[in-house]
Order: sequence, then structure tokens, then C-alpha cells
Amino acid sequence: MGSFHGAYGKRKAGTAFCVRGVRGAEEWDRACVMPHIERRRKSSTLDGRGLNDQGSCTRANADCVDVDHVDASSIHQLIRKGFLRKESFARSRHAAGLCMALLPFFAAFAPDARAESMSSALARAYMTNPDLNQERASVRATDESLPQATSGWRPNVSAVGSYGYSHLYTNLPTQGTVFSGTYNNDIGSVGLNFSQNVFNGNRTLNTVRQSESNILGAREGMRNTEQNILQYGATAYMNVLRDTAILNLRRNNIIVLEEQLRQTRDRFNVGEVTKTDVAQSESSLASARSDYFAAQANLQTNIANYRQIIGVEPKRLEPAATIEKLLPGNLDRAVDIAMLEHPAIQAALHSVDAAQSQVKIAESALYPKVDVVGQVQRQFNANGIPGYPTFNVSLVGQVSVPLYENGGASYSQIRQAKEKLGQAELQADLQRTAVRASVVSSWSQLETARAVIQSSLAAVKAAEIALNGVREEARVGQRTTLDVLNAQQYLLNTRVSLVTAQRDRVVASYVVMASIGKLTASNLHLSVVQYDPTVHFEQVKDKWIGIRTPDGR
Repeated sequence: MGSFHGAYGKRKAGTAFCVRGVRGAEEWDRACVMPHIERRRKSSTLDGRGLNDQGSCTRANADCVDVDHVDASSIHQLIRKGFLRKESFARSRHAAGLCMALLPFFAAFAPDARAESMSSALARAYMTNPDLNQERASVRATDESLPQATSGWRPNVSAVGSYGYSHLYTNLPTQGTVFSGTYNNDIGSVGLNFSQNVFNGNRTLNTVRQSESNILGAREGMRNTEQNILQYGATAYMNVLRDTAILNLRRNNIIVLEEQLRQTRDRFNVGEVTKTDVAQSESSLASARSDYFAAQANLQTNIANYRQIIGVEPKRLEPAATIEKLLPGNLDRAVDIAMLEHPAIQAALHSVDAAQSQVKIAESALYPKVDVVGQVQRQFNANGIPGYPTFNVSLVGQVSVPLYENGGASYSQIRQAKEKLGQAELQADLQRTAVRASVVSSWSQLETARAVIQSSLAAVKAAEIALNGVREEARVGQRTTLDVLNAQQYLLNTRVSLVTAQRDRVVASYVVMASIGKLTASNLHLSVVQYDPTVHFEQVKDKWIGIRTPDGR
């Protein structure tokens, strides 16, 4: 128990038998998953439990063909290949229909026949989902904050130059000196400026620490996005399977009700029933068609959601099993793991670290600054005097002590940073409570889905017996047409509930895995090259120069 695909499973004698090898909605749309139709189709029934005696789902959608039209060679081939048991076929010779995957079965052996599994779908989403890829790009952008922060420890070097025209007139008291007269000359200079911070109140150190916290937080945010995408992908996968199964249940219900209406009209023509019975059958058929169209719309909506998350249209989806074997043994253990490993909590804690560093960065504005400033300069025709060059080299230590700057803005920034630190700490507490609530809720949903499957199995079995009994009683006049229609509708509803519960169990197992922070490609053993954010980080953290990204842009 725990797998799901929305097909039909093993049935009693007089109904249909399912064999392996066919999956997906396309074959089912071309096929007829037909109910057992007796001669003159007087009592159509359909069993859609899709589970075996242990409650596990069988293989996916199978085509139905009439047993009388199946050639012996095809039957022997299926038995020889292990897709059909001889004793099962012998029992089914007394049934009017045999569910077998004839055309899809042989197509399954073709080289190009490939089905999409849950693992392959999630691997595709992991590699191609735009939301996850943009989050990875955001982490790479955040990596650049570290070389930006460490630049505060590095010197600033600049080359300067100037060129122009000078008109100089001098009239000194002593005539005939070399400084008297009018001079029209070109002037210019070239130089090199250098500065190195020695102490800035540990502003650079705390900026580096803040950058590291932001990078780690961004990685946790990316991991949280990865979890969400994988969870959404699993949900979309199961929604398509569920809606495909429900759509075919609705379609088969229409077939049954059409036959029921035909029988009722025949009985009305011979005077066995009244016009009211005919109207009731017509009404039930019209409602069934309406439900079918609604199910069709739901399926198309979830196909679009699947395409949005996975990146391709769903084709030939395979059955999917729960991942309960990867979950902790009890709720308390699940909560403990979530408190330690959930990426949302880890990201919030890194935000607290970053906020603490911001307080220290703001406080550094009140500390003295010590810088070393150097200059090398060469001037031509200095002061406009021709043939008078100068050459200057200087190395100066500068100390700046803030007394009162920016009208007290620095003090306000410190207070603001402390308030944001308090906010970050409260946000971390909020994430802890939210994650814990998510774990408890998802765990409860998983347990509920298990119980609902068991109840639905019993309900389907009882509804089948009740429908057969009501039909037999109706034939001898002890039940009305409305009783038959109500019993048929109840059986359909129980089958839909069972299909939904199977979907809910699989989805709930993925939700629990995500809520404890372990729904990752590595834990799911997906066949992908896992994205490593440290690769880009190592490539850029110590870069002094260069404008190209590591991938060459």
C-alpha cells in the first residue's frame, strides 16, 4: 500500500483483470476500460478500486477487449512473458471483458517507448525549473558581496594627469630678473596617488562577516526553493494521475448510465416502469456528463500546472509510491529534525548574524580612522614658468577622529540597526513556530490519508455488494430505478474518494519530507548533477580584478 496510478486492479470473477505494461492517459483515452457488460448489456458494472488485496495500487491504465475476440497466440504470449497468469485467465473466461494491454503492451518493448516516472519528472524540474534557476543566479550574485567587502582591506591606487595653457605676467620691483615679464606656456603634470586604510573601527571586518552570513543565508534560501519546487512537482505529478483516474471513472459512469437509460426505456416501452423512471435515468446521465466535463477541465488545469513546474507536457506517467521509508519514525523525531535542519530556520538565523554585524558596522562610524596616503607627482613648467619642472614624493599618515558628524545621523543609524536585529531575532522565532506547525499538520495529513484509504477500500467493497443487490432487487420489482441510480452514484463517489486518498497519501509524504527540511535531490536519489554553490563562491571570493563572470560572460 502506498503507490498510486489511478488505474484498475485485480477483480473478482465476472469482472475485469488488469495486467502490467500500460500507463498514462493517452492509451486510456483511446481505450475503453469497459465495465462488465452481460448479454444485451442489462447490468453494467465497473470496479475501479485500483488496489490489490494488500491495498497497493496496480499498474496503470489498461485497454479492455472482449475475451472472445482475443486470439490464442496473444494470450499464450502474455502468459509466457509473465504478464498474465494462466489461472487468472482461466477464471476470466467466464467474464465478458478482459483488461489487457495489447497494443500498448507491444509498444512498451519498442526502443522509443519511454514513460515518465516521478523521479525523472522531479529530476527534470531540478535541472530546468526557472524559479529554481533564478534562485541559483541570485546566490551567485550574493557571492560577489564578499570580494566587495574584502576590498576595504586593499589599497586604492590611481593615476592622475593634467595638461593645459598658462598665461603668466609678473612685474617684480627689481627689473631685469628672470621672474619678470610675460610667459605663455603649456603646463601639465602626471602622478600616482595611493591610500591604504589601517584602522576604521573594524568596519571592514564586520562587513566581511555580514557578507558571509548573507551568502550562507542565500544558500539556505535556495535550498528552501529547491524543496518547494520538488514538492510542487510531486503534487503536480500526482494531480495529473488523480484527475486522469477520476476522468475515466466519470467516463465509465456515463457508459453505465447510458446503458441504464437504454434498459429503462425498453422497460418503459413494455410497461414495466413509468415515465418518471425514464426521467430519473435521463437526469442522472445529464449530471454524469456535467461531472465529466468538470473533471476534464480539472485535468487540463493540472496538466498546465505540471507543464509550468516540470517543463514538459505529462506523457505516459508511471505509478508513484510514497516516500514514507525516508521519513522519521515518529512526530517528535520529525519536529526535532526540522528545528535543526529546515532551510527557512537556518536562513533566519543567518539573517540574525548579518543584523548583528550591521550593528557593529554602524558603530564603527564613531571610531577614529587611520589611513596612509602617498603621492608621486611630476609637473612641467610649474607655475607657468618655462623650464621649471618639479618632482614630488610624499607619504603621509592621517588620523581622523569623529566628534559630531552628519547632524547625529550616525547615532540614529546605530539605533536603527539594533531594532532590525531585534526584528531578525523575532523573525527566527516565527520561522521556528511556522516550521513546527507545518510538520505537525503534514504528519497529520499523512496519517489521515492512510486511514482514509482503509475506509475507502471497505466503502468501495460494500458499495459494490450493495449495487449488485439493488440491481437484483430491482429486477424483481423490489427496488426502483432511483434506488439503482443512487447506488451507482454512491459507488462512483467511493471510488473517487479512494483515488483522492491515494493521491493525498503520496503528496503528504513529500510534504512531510519538505517540512522537516530533507526534500532534496540528494535525499531523493535523483539522477542529476547536483548544483554546488561553493564552486562559484571559490572562483570569485579572492578576485582582485576582472569583469568576466566564471562562465565567461
